[in-house]
Amino acid sequence: MRLFLTAFLQVFFVSANTYFLATVNYAGAMVCGFMISWLWSSNVRKVAIGGTRDRFIYASGASIGGLAGLFISQMV
Repeated sequence: MRLFLTAFLQVFFVSANTYFLATVNYAGAMVCGFMISWLWSSNVRKVAIGGTRDRFIYASGASIGGLAGLFISQMV
């Protein structure tokens, strides 16, 4: 669950950041940019040493996080 959640959050912020950049929302882009880097720096090792199951969980979290980021950033 933790691996899923970290991937979810990372891609959530990437999706939201894309929207904020396109709509010239400086505060949103700054917060999302920071969070992307913060989460990425801890996720690299978790996935690199994991097996196929871990990679599937990570990819699932990333795909659902992308959709959630798009949905919520449009609401903001």
